[in-house]
Amino acid sequence: MTNEFLEESQMEMDETVEGLRKELSQLRTGRATPALLDGIFVEAYGAKSPIKQVANISIPEARLIVIQPWDKSVIGEIEKAILKSELGITPNNDGKLIRLNIPPLTEQRRKDLVKLAKKLGEECKIKVRQIRRECNDSLKKSQKEGEIPEDECKNLVEEVQKLTDKTTDAIDTIIKDKETEIMNF
Repeated sequence: MTNEFLEESQMEMDETVEGLRKELSQLRTGRATPALLDGIFVEAYGAKSPIKQVANISIPEARLIVIQPWDKSVIGEIEKAILKSELGITPNNDGKLIRLNIPPLTEQRRKDLVKLAKKLGEECKIKVRQIRRECNDSLKKSQKEGEIPEDECKNLVEEVQKLTDKTTDAIDTIIKDKETEIMNF
């Protein structure tokens, strides 16, 4: 039972870090990446579908995304979806392909993106601390009910703290890497 607390906390913290990675992958850094299109849905075949389900997405150059629909009839819908999105990029449609030229970021925009990345990292750390607090509360409750001896509870609280420290260090590393990517590309 005691390992269940640690395993559950570890799993929740890992999910939180993965969520941060996913959010950061959608930040535009001046580099072309298919993740930029993850939140864009296309009206195709009577349903809304992600672009990657109706087209092939490739990155032939560092600042170019090429979208090649499997069915040419949806190319207009893909173009409309990109224009409606918050991506801020005008698609170039030649009837067969859509090209997205990723413009270089200004220095101010880079600084704003770094601030946003740090904010996302801090929110993730808050979630991790909340997971730690919930686990510690559960451990103390179990100790009061006599399910866990006091010394074992104390050891588990220390293990949860080590897990929290390790996770927050990982978050700091992820944010630092993203900051470097934003400022140097």
